[in-house]
Amino acid sequence: MCGIIAFVDPKGTNKEGSITSMMDMIQHRGPNSGGSFINETAALGFRRLSIIDLAGGTQPIYNEDDTKVITFNGEIYNYKEIRSDLIEAGHEFKTQSDTEVLLHGYEEYGMAKLLDKVRGMFAFLIWDSEENQLVGARDFFGIKPLYYYNRDGQFIVGSEIKSFLEHPDFVKELNIEAVKPYLMNQYNDLEETFFKGVYRFPAGHWFTYKDGELNMHQYWDADYTPNELSFEDTVEKIHEVISESVNLHNVSDVPVGSFLSEGIDSSYITSILKPEKVFSVGFDDKTYDEVKNARDLANMKGFDFYESRVKRDDVLRDFEEMQYHMDEPDGNPSVVPLWYLAKLARKHVTVALSGEGADELFGGYVNYGMHSHNTIVKVFANGLKRLPKNVKAKLSRRLSKSRNFKGKLHLYTSITEPSEYYVGQAKIYDADYPSIFSAQDANQVLQPVYRNKITVKSIYKPDFEKVKSLDYVRQMQYIDLHHFLVNDILQKADKISMAHSLEVRVPYLDRKVADFANSIKTEYLINNKDTKYALRKASEAVVPKEWSQRPKLGFPVPIKKWLRTQSFYQQVKNLFSEEFVKDVFEQDKLLNLLEQHYTGEADLQRQIWTIYSFLVWYRAYFIDFEGTKEKYRRVQPEVKEMIDQGKLVNT
Repeated sequence: MCGIIAFVDPKGTNKEGSITSMMDMIQHRGPNSGGSFINETAALGFRRLSIIDLAGGTQPIYNEDDTKVITFNGEIYNYKEIRSDLIEAGHEFKTQSDTEVLLHGYEEYGMAKLLDKVRGMFAFLIWDSEENQLVGARDFFGIKPLYYYNRDGQFIVGSEIKSFLEHPDFVKELNIEAVKPYLMNQYNDLEETFFKGVYRFPAGHWFTYKDGELNMHQYWDADYTPNELSFEDTVEKIHEVISESVNLHNVSDVPVGSFLSEGIDSSYITSILKPEKVFSVGFDDKTYDEVKNARDLANMKGFDFYESRVKRDDVLRDFEEMQYHMDEPDGNPSVVPLWYLAKLARKHVTVALSGEGADELFGGYVNYGMHSHNTIVKVFANGLKRLPKNVKAKLSRRLSKSRNFKGKLHLYTSITEPSEYYVGQAKIYDADYPSIFSAQDANQVLQPVYRNKITVKSIYKPDFEKVKSLDYVRQMQYIDLHHFLVNDILQKADKISMAHSLEVRVPYLDRKVADFANSIKTEYLINNKDTKYALRKASEAVVPKEWSQRPKLGFPVPIKKWLRTQSFYQQVKNLFSEEFVKDVFEQDKLLNLLEQHYTGEADLQRQIWTIYSFLVWYRAYFIDFEGTKEKYRRVQPEVKEMIDQGKLVNT
């Protein structure tokens, strides 16, 4: 696991100084070593965390005649198989690394055919001096981040935006269009990031940059053509493909551990992996605690169990550093437990498996149709589904405008097109679910220049058009795959783990697993019995039935309670009261939201936390970036200590 950065600038001078400064900004991604390639046109930089071929995998790596050079972030799990084919084709290898397989694979097959062969998570860049072009790719699901800046003849591409800020020709400017969508979703769901001119490179794509022209090519997308397997055969096949994926994700020259919560996603892959060490996180407040059940499973399976307890005061101290490492603000409270989980795991292992992707592939979210577990509500909803289309449309409109009541959301979604009701985190129709901001509410707290007509529906509309012929579950899975998963879940998994120089691997997000999951009959995924029904049944091959039936919790965070304690309330109030806040928000409205929540008048935890996360990030990057950079441009102290003690060898 590593960090990569590159720029193409035929006219630029001091490329060495620029690329060195840019590499220094992402040293946390690769504390073992660094390297660079520089010529008259381009510069490529690399920071390495040694996982495979510890002695020989240092990058950049060159081909046989030095006409091509690669930097790579990620892992290719089937690289040994491809390597054998390349050797048979006549290629000579200098290392045992998966990086060199990509380089020779590009030479032998070309980019499109190479990407059709690999299984893994990756973002890589190749400078091809024969073609005088930069080529690169991002993995199928966007597990590994890749950003680019293509402005005024300057092209920059890399793992983290913060490294772009060190290039002398990069213009740092806030993208005001991103603020409102962020308030509605708790993360930025636009293609353009919070930095004007910086874009996320799309998952499942590769590119060429030559003579100032950027060309993108899609090589993978979800295909939901159903298979004809029986339920029993489906369950058996799920276990087969996930077991194979977990075994592939265990390829490493360093110890591999696993994150473990009480939920089925992590319990399943951990039980297949059988690691020596597993890690979990809880809070001082026992109401928000998954540690006990995780510990029970670890004891049952004979794993060494390590746990961390998150304290409110630690979060008050560390939250700015979390937002700094995210590059863009992220209001998902799960950033917090993930930070301490990664910190704990890094003290013991270099690689940890995690359960991201199971919900999106196997139908795990309540939004997919399980908003209520009340039998009467579910039976009534099934009856509504059989009504004529025009009747359902009229009833849908009435329900959307009616007062909130328990079960309303389940009834509403059973008769409404997903493109109409699926608005991510922006607005919830049921009284049981606290929401963030609707488009209208977001405009009301923002200064006029930040207001716009963007809605969550408008962001999702192009992707809904692609899958409008599919059933409602598949439509929502496709949206989550291309939005929530890639732009929130996977971003925080990568950025937070790499802040601690820890590689997180996600076995559910394997191409073979996804291709099969996407072909499973919808009724096997979610039905009146449960969400992720087929996956839960498959997991019973290795976990007790009690675990397979547990509902999704996802490391819940006591935000509501924290914001009603004096110390946390006061820290948030102090930030909300700062003068710069008026540049973006109607300050009095923010303070009023905070006061209403603190006094118990309303539950506004999600709105407040989303704004608080943004303002912490904004202060770090746009008010005092130099001060922030000096505090956090470093290898984490616990990792530095391991290096100093010889436990993490510099290669």
